[in-house]
Amino acid sequence: MTDSASPAPGVQPAAPPLVGTVVINYNGWGHTDTCLRSLAALDYPRADVVLVDNGSTDDSVAQLRARYPDLPILQIPANVGFTAANNVGTREALRRGADHVWFLNNDTAVDPGALSALVEVAAGHPGLGAVASVLYSMREPEQVQGWGGGWIDLWRGRAELFQAPVPWAQLDFLSGTSLLVRRRALEEVGLLDERYFMYWEDADFSLRLRRAGWGLGVAAAARTWHLGAASMGLSTLTHKSLDWELNFTKSGVRFFRRHAPVPLLPLLAGPGLYLLKRMLRGQWSRAAAVARGGWLAFHRAAQ
Repeated sequence: MTDSASPAPGVQPAAPPLVGTVVINYNGWGHTDTCLRSLAALDYPRADVVLVDNGSTDDSVAQLRARYPDLPILQIPANVGFTAANNVGTREALRRGADHVWFLNNDTAVDPGALSALVEVAAGHPGLGAVASVLYSMREPEQVQGWGGGWIDLWRGRAELFQAPVPWAQLDFLSGTSLLVRRRALEEVGLLDERYFMYWEDADFSLRLRRAGWGLGVAAAARTWHLGAASMGLSTLTHKSLDWELNFTKSGVRFFRRHAPVPLLPLLAGPGLYLLKRMLRGQWSRAAAVARGGWLAFHRAAQ
């Protein structure tokens, strides 16, 4: 007797979807090496790594080539920003025939079953445009950084990651730290918005997906450990660099100007209040970085 779940005699089972894993390196070959070693241990059979070097000025390319001589590296001559670099990798993954693109920060390490879990959730819910991992701290491996995604308050200028499971309908956005996106969704809504040099691009993309009718989901079994803000040199959990202050503010102002019903309110309640706190604390260099980030967002939008 033939098992009803088995393919008919002579019929080959369908191949699992091809996943193009996009990893961006910028002056951080040590983190990237850790990430790539975890990817090599995945149990998923059809994963294609697209490694992009975003204008590194250290010896990253030489170090990575020495360790992974068979892995091509797409080299961008100068730093074009995290978002634009991801788009370079995405185009290459799609060119290679990927059914899904997996955006994965280089300062991560993934569980061997992470990609299988992501693909399983996507396959079981064809209305999902994207599926995120559960993020854990690289320093405290059982500490949850974020349960895949979070909420956005378009009136008060705030957004935060959930720390525990919630119904998927409550997800306003998914974290781009470890994010599997369906090819059809990318073809429908487009790539990441390169006007976000870095930060907030995942929230913008999530809102675009939802407005196009795609759902957002989380794969609880897709465990991903994340350091955080490695390209900025310091973790946002313990300290915020001046580069972080500037870029986070610049992208946040752009985000709320684009998506908020009344942009002035979240700009005052979010970045505006943040600037005031920096000034009241006498953190003048940080206040200057926040102010410059806001100015650049308005100035470049007018160009």
